[in-house]
Amino acid sequence: MTHFFREKLKERGLKVTPQRVAIYEAIVNLKNHPTAENVIEYIKTNHPNISVGTVYKVLDSLVENELLKKVKTEKDIMRYDAILSNHHHLYCIETERIEDYEDENLNVLISNYFKNKKIKNFKVQDIKLQITGKFNK
Repeated sequence: MTHFFREKLKERGLKVTPQRVAIYEAIVNLKNHPTAENVIEYIKTNHPNISVGTVYKVLDSLVENELLKKVKTEKDIMRYDAILSNHHHLYCIETERIEDYEDENLNVLISNYFKNKKIKNFKVQDIKLQITGKFNK
């Protein structure tokens, strides 16, 4: 995953820095779509020389350059996702757990719906569903 990330940084004209790599690895290692605070806690433990400000700047830069995606919870908490492929999210309202949900049939259904619907003066670029509910215990 790190090699992929390094190549993507280069493709976008960004320098491969230890800070960018460490923050990206934190998101991948933390899984479950961490918050900036989760990333900061991880970085403090594993890379104590990286400042909090750097973490926020790198997260913003990676989102701007489409190397991370933002995922917002029902409580308006911003979380980060390193998986860039088309997928949706299952969000548990009790635990705030987020899991990736991939379903090619759903993607085709949604895509075809909006192709046929043709929203006036609007071009759909991306569709992300967040399916809210409760995971069974």
